[in-house]
Amino acid sequence: MFAGRNVHVTAVRKKDGSLDFLEVPKKVIPWVQALKKIPFVRGIVGIIESSAKGAQHLNFSAESFAEQEGEADMPKKAEKAGMFSGISMVLGVAFVGVLSFLFGKFIFTLVPAIIEQFLFQNVFSNQILHNLIEGVIKIILLVGYIYFISLTPMIRRLFQYHGAEHKVISAYEAGMELTVSNVQKFNTLHYRCGSSFIVFTVLIGVVIYSFLHYDGMVERIVQRLILLPLVIGVSYEVLRFTNSLREVPVLRYLGYPGLWLQLLTTKEPEDSQVEVSIASFNRMLEAEKRIMEGRA
Repeated sequence: MFAGRNVHVTAVRKKDGSLDFLEVPKKVIPWVQALKKIPFVRGIVGIIESSAKGAQHLNFSAESFAEQEGEADMPKKAEKAGMFSGISMVLGVAFVGVLSFLFGKFIFTLVPAIIEQFLFQNVFSNQILHNLIEGVIKIILLVGYIYFISLTPMIRRLFQYHGAEHKVISAYEAGMELTVSNVQKFNTLHYRCGSSFIVFTVLIGVVIYSFLHYDGMVERIVQRLILLPLVIGVSYEVLRFTNSLREVPVLRYLGYPGLWLQLLTTKEPEDSQVEVSIASFNRMLEAEKRIMEGRA
């Protein structure tokens, strides 16, 4: 999937070798656009929006796969039968995407705090040290979770496509012609990736939590939940800042923690996967051109 200024595009290769495309124009909602201009708030809005869009495009990929396997696809059958409108189905998928994101954040926010409290509550009293250990536990759980799911064939293939997307973007930014041989020369890692954001939420969380005192497990958990929007907002701003410094020789290392996590979330793609990513990216450029010409 590639996102342009005005449209999101996903390409899926069918068994006969042809490609299916999903183009979703970005809808301009005035109050959402206003929120995106507010520092620390725009990060939360962007993450929720990305989760909803991602769920919609993953649903398209899953439907294409199910059709090729000859399986019944419930959302489409329901739509054909008139049980659900296209709008309600999209809203439902978007809601599931946002809900999944929030549930994941809650799990990886609360579980490390509970584990740290259980193991080290009576070992020492320094709460800053408790917060640091909580951050270490969170990173261990996160890395372990990503590693083990990456062992499954489906997720490994997903991570290969993730790597292909990064290669295509890097080749385009370098001004190279988008051919398979050219794209494959580039690295699967890229500064502007959601994986970097995940790492920053952990690191920024440790810093923010260190400014507050808590008495007991319940207060600690409540603090984490209340501060979660702040952690997300600050992490987004830090990610934007590190991206702007990636060409500075010394300061570019600020983005390295996110790149290290991408060693797990991206895999070297096959040529056929790069072909799909190139086709999706070119389709996005074509769609952007059509939209801009239509506005002229």
